[in-house]
Amino acid sequence: MNSLRFGIIGCGKIAPRHAAEAAKHGKLIAVCDIERDRADRLAAAYNARAYYDIEEVFENEDLDVVAICTPNGLHAQHSIIALNAGVHVLCEKPLSISTNDARSMMEAAKSSGKNLFVVKSTRYNPALDALKSHLDSGELGRLYSFQLNCFWNRPSEYYAGSWKGDAKLDGGTLYTQFSHYIDAMLWLFGEVKELSGFRKNLAHENDIDFEDSGVVSLEMASGAIGGLNWSVNAYKKNMEVSLTVIAEKATIEIGGEYMNHLKYQSNGGFTLPEVNPGSANDYGYYQGSMSNHDKVYENMIRAMDDPSHPFTSAQDGLRTVELIERIYNRLTFGKN
Repeated sequence: MNSLRFGIIGCGKIAPRHAAEAAKHGKLIAVCDIERDRADRLAAAYNARAYYDIEEVFENEDLDVVAICTPNGLHAQHSIIALNAGVHVLCEKPLSISTNDARSMMEAAKSSGKNLFVVKSTRYNPALDALKSHLDSGELGRLYSFQLNCFWNRPSEYYAGSWKGDAKLDGGTLYTQFSHYIDAMLWLFGEVKELSGFRKNLAHENDIDFEDSGVVSLEMASGAIGGLNWSVNAYKKNMEVSLTVIAEKATIEIGGEYMNHLKYQSNGGFTLPEVNPGSANDYGYYQGSMSNHDKVYENMIRAMDDPSHPFTSAQDGLRTVELIERIYNRLTFGKN
């Protein structure tokens, strides 16, 4: 599919990643943002047409795939408009900020006969991919426990004048900062049976409508137990996203600022590959998750050609949304 016609809805910080991949795999035809300057700049860089109203995009353009890069709380609305217009959708994470919205998106995809994909770039981390293979093959033996730590820095400046931090548009720290790693946890270890914990807003009371820190204890359907700790209060800069796995035949830790270093492994003979440090999504004074949008687009196009090719679907996105929503509904929320 080397003649795909792409569009992008939302021209914020992640949009240039999508634009570069769209241009590599086809042609970027149209971009849209309610902030005209942002749409104009991105359109000019790729000789695309700029729009400022999403409905006008689909009234005037014949697109094959559209990337939804708008605020989290608008993903459902914008994806459904695109699907109803007969266009395949690649939605940025998270798929939505409610399970009801996610199911509405999936119904629109089913009715239109078009694909609804979601960006889950952390799955292309080579150490995680190898860990998944060893877990599935039984080489690790019984999984006993795991610990997922997500400790980043997001100062007040990050939220100022932005949709980030707004409950209706952002949804929460687990949606915006750490949903990639929630997805990885479910992908590796399966479903959560029971959970309990706490979440608090300790340092951003004037910035955000939800927690900046939390801790959850998890019992998995497999019987394994685990922990999830998250915070955006790390001092001055991101600290780490790390995953420790303790199993019958292996102990492994993958860590680094965005899970980009193999820090420890002790096992019965196999070797996990080193993580190519690559680059994070760089937004100036802070960084996000590891950027694997090249692999996202390569695998999306393969999946469009061959539906049996594994790629993150709306169902994968729904699982993440369901768990985050469950955590938020269950955990006591308080302020310092």
